[in-house]
Amino acid sequence: MEKFQGKGAFREIENFFGAGIRAGAAVLVGGQSRRMGLNKALLKIGPGRLIENITAKLKTLFPEVLLAGSDPEPYVSLGLPVVGDVYRGCGPLAGIHAALKAAANPYVFIMACDLPFVDLDLVAFLVKNAPGYDAVVPRLGAYLEPLCAVYGKGCLPAIEASLNKGRCKVTAFFPEVAVKYLDREELSGFNLDRIFFNLNSPKELKKAIELGKSLS
Repeated sequence: MEKFQGKGAFREIENFFGAGIRAGAAVLVGGQSRRMGLNKALLKIGPGRLIENITAKLKTLFPEVLLAGSDPEPYVSLGLPVVGDVYRGCGPLAGIHAALKAAANPYVFIMACDLPFVDLDLVAFLVKNAPGYDAVVPRLGAYLEPLCAVYGKGCLPAIEASLNKGRCKVTAFFPEVAVKYLDREELSGFNLDRIFFNLNSPKELKKAIELGKSLS
């Protein structure tokens, strides 16, 4: 599998994804986690805060990286575009909607802020599968990973229809759009357990810090 070399230039990025594929990235940021007791995006892991580590990686692959969430204020100092939810109180789906509305590119890789081990090779693989579809979503057995997925602006009408009906589940609009699911077999070249390890509690934070040390 071709590996991304982190050139950072738009011309190199476009050539890596494939001619005609234009994509940006967005990280969904929220407020204080009940189980963690703190804002997960601002937790210190490795060289910096979690949101800083994630966005620094994404900026080597995408010409456009933005943050989306219900409370943009804590992230203004990061120097990235920050967009607030249009549909307040509707969770991550509202963040996906805000990101797609604000993005300059037709496709957006969207991820949650509590995935500390983002793999750029997986991200690029998802983007490369986007043409011809409205969304590209990893599917691990019976479980979907919709917060580490690619969405196109063509999803917006279906997302807005769901939100207007109060249907806030992230996958509520999937039946209305063309989704390409990538199963475990198609993703066998990636360390999926590590990539989809997310932070929900102090115990998982401790594990992530230790794992981060072993990877550095």
